[in-house]
Amino acid sequence: MKNYLSLIKFSHTVFAMPFAVLGFFLAILHSGQGLSWRLFALVLLCMVFARSAAMAFNRYLDRSVDERNPRTRSREIPAGLISPRAALVFVIVSSLLFVLCTWFINPLCFVLSPVALAVILGYSYTKRFTFLCHFVLGLGLSLAPIGAYLAVTGRFDLLPLLYSAAVLLWVSGFDIIYALQDEDFDRSLQLHSVPAALGKKKALALSSVLHFGSALFILGGAYWLSRLFPVFGWLQWAGAAVFVLLLFYQHTLVRPNDLSRVNLAFFTTNGIAGVIFSALVILDMYW
Repeated sequence: MKNYLSLIKFSHTVFAMPFAVLGFFLAILHSGQGLSWRLFALVLLCMVFARSAAMAFNRYLDRSVDERNPRTRSREIPAGLISPRAALVFVIVSSLLFVLCTWFINPLCFVLSPVALAVILGYSYTKRFTFLCHFVLGLGLSLAPIGAYLAVTGRFDLLPLLYSAAVLLWVSGFDIIYALQDEDFDRSLQLHSVPAALGKKKALALSSVLHFGSALFILGGAYWLSRLFPVFGWLQWAGAAVFVLLLFYQHTLVRPNDLSRVNLAFFTTNGIAGVIFSALVILDMYW
């Protein structure tokens, strides 16, 4: 179990899960429906199964690349802790469980489940042909608030799209920062990434631009909520302020010639930002 949790980097669920929970509670507020713990559990299971399938498939597909990269050769498949076949079975089972959960939610989520799987599984191929791979990853995680909103309402709306856009730019930006570590390795294997295509300095500049755009969507979402619902007060603005500040704080941790704090910028800062923001917005709904 420990090896499989490590394979899928379960701790990284902290990036998308808070926005899925936020999308769920915003949908309840917007639709006027009562809270269904059964539905909430199904949304959480969808998140876990979808992300597990995506991460395990990425590790399965990249097993030969990870074996050649000094930074990643200790991962579970190259290290022999999990066999490629077992990893692929895990991907198939997780995907089927994701689709099954959507069937219990509503017909629209069930019909769209293959589309979601195509995006999150297809990301693993993109580094082989385009440096836009970071944006595909961002797109995959940006489906979280939309999917949770659809689970409750069964319809599309502008409200979750604002936060989905914020997640897309946020994740794309910090994935570029993470990819700085493999710039030379990616070039040597002709793998595509923004750092390999533009170099560290320009890659960091692009990441900053993306995070500026994400900040605008977060603040725009806060403004939109305050106009739509009188229940929102200062807490959601505090959450937005924390998210934006941490968004830009991570850019003080990384320099083109100093990548020693990439993990702090990538995991700790972004994880805290998502959790605090979503928690304060949800708390503002009920306090």
